[in-house]
Amino acid sequence: MLRRAYQRHTALFQQVIPDTQLTGAQWVVLCAVEASAACSLSDIVKQTAIDQATARGIIDRLKSRHLLLVRQDERDRRKVLVSLTPEGKSLVQSTVPFAFEITEKTFQGFNPAERTALVYLLNKMCLSDSSDSAE
Repeated sequence: MLRRAYQRHTALFQQVIPDTQLTGAQWVVLCAVEASAACSLSDIVKQTAIDQATARGIIDRLKSRHLLLVRQDERDRRKVLVSLTPEGKSLVQSTVPFAFEITEKTFQGFNPAERTALVYLLNKMCLSDSSDSAE
């Protein structure tokens, strides 16, 4: 059921978002970078729950579209910092209203109590320790 719900949400994203090249995973990375101003790859992985190899590929694609800037940290040359370009900031700002529309369409048919319960349960699922489920 979670897979089907995710597929429905992804389909809504592709239908509503005006940038046809932007995927849901790319949107999440852009939002994570915007929230942090400049962040490392490991920060992006933690914030988005996208594995490192996939996140690296997403960053490369967004960089090639001139939406992200990637540079070395001045204090730690091994660390890479990712930030939004002006084009990236503009894209995030212009697509936020569409993201709200996608959320509304995803929750269509749910009353306020059901929405609250679903969000609560999804948060609980995401925050639960995987060792707890081994019982």
